[in-house]
Amino acid sequence: MMKFFSCLLCTTGLIVASPGHAQQTQATAVADTQPDDIIVTGEKSHRTLQQTTTSVAVTTPERIRQENILTVQDVYNRTANVSETYGAAGFTIRGINNQGIGAGGNADTATVYVDGAPIPRLALFGGPTDLWDVEQVEVLRGPQSTIQGLNALAGAVVLTTRDASVTDYGADGRVMWTNQDDRTFSAAIGGPLIRDELGVRVSAERRADRGLIRNVTRGGYDDKLALLNLRGKLRWTPQALPGLDVRASYNRVRRDGGYLYEYTELTTPDFYKHRQSSNDQRNRGYIRSDIAVLNIGYEIAPRVRLSGVTSFNRTATLALADGDGTAADVQYINNDSRYRTWTQELRLNYDGERLSGVLGAWAYRRAGLYDANSRVNIVTPVATITQLLQGGGFPAATARQIATAYVAVLPQIPVRYVADQPMRVRNAALFGDARLRVTDRLSLIGGFRYDHEDNRYGAETTATFNGTLPAPTVFAAAGTPLHRAVIAINRGVLALVAQAASARASNARSFDAFLPKAGISMEWTPELTTAVTVQRAYRSGGSSQNIARATLTPYDPEYSWNYEGALRSRWLDGRLTINANVFYVDWRDQQTNAFFGLNAFDYSTVNAGKSHLYGGELEVLGRVNRLLDAYVSAGHVRTRFDRFALPAGATSIIDLTGSQFPYAPRWTLAGGVNARAGAITGNVNANYRSGVYTDVGVAQGQNRLPGRTVVNARIGYDAGRWTVFAFARNLLDADYLQYRGPDGRRGIVGDPQTLGAGLEMHL
Repeated sequence: MMKFFSCLLCTTGLIVASPGHAQQTQATAVADTQPDDIIVTGEKSHRTLQQTTTSVAVTTPERIRQENILTVQDVYNRTANVSETYGAAGFTIRGINNQGIGAGGNADTATVYVDGAPIPRLALFGGPTDLWDVEQVEVLRGPQSTIQGLNALAGAVVLTTRDASVTDYGADGRVMWTNQDDRTFSAAIGGPLIRDELGVRVSAERRADRGLIRNVTRGGYDDKLALLNLRGKLRWTPQALPGLDVRASYNRVRRDGGYLYEYTELTTPDFYKHRQSSNDQRNRGYIRSDIAVLNIGYEIAPRVRLSGVTSFNRTATLALADGDGTAADVQYINNDSRYRTWTQELRLNYDGERLSGVLGAWAYRRAGLYDANSRVNIVTPVATITQLLQGGGFPAATARQIATAYVAVLPQIPVRYVADQPMRVRNAALFGDARLRVTDRLSLIGGFRYDHEDNRYGAETTATFNGTLPAPTVFAAAGTPLHRAVIAINRGVLALVAQAASARASNARSFDAFLPKAGISMEWTPELTTAVTVQRAYRSGGSSQNIARATLTPYDPEYSWNYEGALRSRWLDGRLTINANVFYVDWRDQQTNAFFGLNAFDYSTVNAGKSHLYGGELEVLGRVNRLLDAYVSAGHVRTRFDRFALPAGATSIIDLTGSQFPYAPRWTLAGGVNARAGAITGNVNANYRSGVYTDVGVAQGQNRLPGRTVVNARIGYDAGRWTVFAFARNLLDADYLQYRGPDGRRGIVGDPQTLGAGLEMHL
């Protein structure tokens, strides 16, 4: 077992990694590492955290264990300038939502990778992102388009699972239970099949959670969860071919749980303590994920390494939800998605005394299908009906009066909506990233990526009226003008619904982007370095479906320039680490949805926005002695839409000019203390997120959630091979909301106080 002073928390991107991890890193990759240095791999090179100018927060196995971190969402909430958004549906990095900020576009702005395989956005709420047997989590803040390319304008999240060992046998196990009826069983075992040549590791985790939101209509709990995560890894280092390292992995996830977000009825008295819903339909989210990765590396010469990473990811999700949230059978959402993703990357890494870097080629293909089979309601459009009647000869005032009376009888148009939306994205790129040491202190930083993308989006939709039209005789006697007017309105409603149906159609788009990066780094002393970089990032364009008009509309890419400064420093003989980054981003041609007047589904994605953001991260780690260490991190970001210009014909009344990004907290703070007294270990940590807007537009102040502070704790007895522990999540039982619906009737409620205990075994 490691000494306590080697088990320091990584505090969202500070020194401290396990020696075991450092030993697994190529000896020639990092020339000047210290025993407790973290090695950052997300930039496709092996550099220490102190040598990495990108703002990166690293969560090590020690921190995962000491803070009882279970999922990647826990990491988001404890990382400076990173925040969970709409339940577990997504996250923001530096105020930028991973799905984009203008509610338009198909490409992501940030991607989660597991062992090099990109995870589809729709699987993030319950895919292979739990942290059992995970070696490291890296959150790279700021554009990663030069290195990662596709879907990385805001940043990237890189999960690396624990590799098989070719030298040592080992087994790990954990059992946890909580007062909320949550049970977790985890195990892993591995070791050499052929010593020094072939190793294997197998891990498994089973979670069974009763849930918190009681359904008073159907019984049971809406957010009940059953999850099984299986992983197998092989490592081959043949002695007959020194320098060759082959690693293969397969990860299988099966999830049966609540929808990607679960609503609680806010009208219930003391709803924080008594969470309930009245849905008459199931709210469920199913995920089937299979990921295979092959990583081959070969040291072809001293300091020169050739590697290839191949990944295949097959993911299927099924999302079922009661659209109206009541006991009445009114609306139902049924969304089914199936994606297959293949990637191939070749890299040549060089780590010389003066020059170091990576040159690579990348290929990516994602093909999939999104199916919707839902019953939805559309607000009956008074203005459209009024125009219809005026076209038939009725005076404006009379037409308005008749339309208002009609809407009183049919306030919503019930529609059965079936959509089949295939997609295919192909991407190829050449990239490079290098550092040239000009003098002993001064280094130049440079990088580029030439990116080519072909994407094709299609749609085939069927829309049918799913209710009963108002009887004309309710309004007037047969043969009267009013009677004939209601007949015409009924025909117009049916035509409006039918207009949303379309035969299969598709649009193909191609994009080329050159993404440069340049910077300079100055090592003032061996323990103090500053750097300045500038780089270009992009989010690809595509085509969007206008449901009401049954058309496919093209839109263009987004581009941003990121200007960043970095400070890396160690003080007091390494017992104090202070790291910081500041940034400014200029963002243009942002994709957003524009409405065109027919109804709530008459919208298309357009390039209408221009914005900027700025801020920074500060992370401090202090080691008092071998028994006590403390850490704190702070993030600050300011966001603003500078311009919002919609195309001609748009009827949108929301102007984003002057508004802030949704779910972009100005302040995120986190900190904690680790202590040890003999075999007793303890941790107390807290994280704060300032208030956020859940919507955009000048009236976004009406949709603001206040800030919240969450405190967690863990105490354990560590006997070496086994540990018994108790923990508390949200120790002070803070009440907070993640989202509140426009009518205030439903919302997403933050996790309550949870107390639990567990037993770990390490053999």
